[in-house]
Amino acid sequence: MNAFDIGLLILRALLGLTLAAHGYAKFFSGGRIAGTAWWFDSIGMKPGLLHARLAASSEVGFGLALAAGVLTPLAAAGFVALMLVAAWTVHRANGFFIVRDGWEYNLVLAVAAVVVATLGPGAISVDDLLLGSDRIDGALGFGVALGLGLAGGIGQLALFYRPAPANEA
Repeated sequence: MNAFDIGLLILRALLGLTLAAHGYAKFFSGGRIAGTAWWFDSIGMKPGLLHARLAASSEVGFGLALAAGVLTPLAAAGFVALMLVAAWTVHRANGFFIVRDGWEYNLVLAVAAVVVATLGPGAISVDDLLLGSDRIDGALGFGVALGLGLAGGIGQLALFYRPAPANEA
């Protein structure tokens, strides 16, 4: 075990558990899944109930997978897709900075996940335990995380994002 592997473990745990907690909150905090579904409908992600369930499940699943270092490039792709959709539907109109509810935080989470996929999960991971040197990282990890993530996020927006026209909002 070296400093690099410990650093990757800390980064994966922070990123993954943060996203998983966000998904957990969609299920069990505030308005729960019904309130989350209403909110998704209100921002134009229709049908809201489907997207509430998908977002909450994806956040928990991809978050825990990245934290454990399981299928790391795919988990990172999930981060990219989720953060792209969140940035576009909720934060885009507010500019970059998070203090104005901008997309800064979404970018940081997505890029950090892509960096983890590029570097690999490290020696303290399920991927390393099961796959060893056959795990996907480097340029391929980068490509899987960024490519699949962008395709997933753009695809979801193209298929389901139907915001109300500005004069009806």
